[in-house]
Amino acid sequence: MRHYTSDIDFTALAEFRYQIRRFLSFSHDAARAMRIEPQQHQALLAIKGMPDAEAATVGELAKRLHIRHHSAVELADRLQARRLISRTRSGSDRRQVQLRLTARGEQVLRDLSRAHREELRSRGRDLIKALNTVMHHRPKRTAHSPKRAHPNKIRPRAARISKT
Repeated sequence: MRHYTSDIDFTALAEFRYQIRRFLSFSHDAARAMRIEPQQHQALLAIKGMPDAEAATVGELAKRLHIRHHSAVELADRLQARRLISRTRSGSDRRQVQLRLTARGEQVLRDLSRAHREELRSRGRDLIKALNTVMHHRPKRTAHSPKRAHPNKIRPRAARISKT
């Protein structure tokens, strides 16, 4: 079954992606200005922003950044080599290694977060407007319009192809 999307939907989605990419471009430039890689900034933020119930482990870091475990290990190695994080073994499970920001890591993250908040204050309205347009736009249905799929029901093309 085909699902039709109106031109307004495409315009709204395109604007939303543009606003996200604009913010991410700013974020990458800000990280590089602080002499760290964007993914290192994301890792520092993920470690510091981990919910209290979660331990900041390499596994959780991989999950939060949507990267493979071995990539998270390499990222943690680079952060530790730059003295931005430290590693300690968990008291309850010696196999688990917990990641913590060092004072230097805290300062880098604080400076980057301050810059990001300022960027969001100055340009965040455009991002919010684009998101609201995507979320609240309801295309008019006509008698010939097919019923729209719920967004959570959309599956990748490969998942829709049945095996023969």
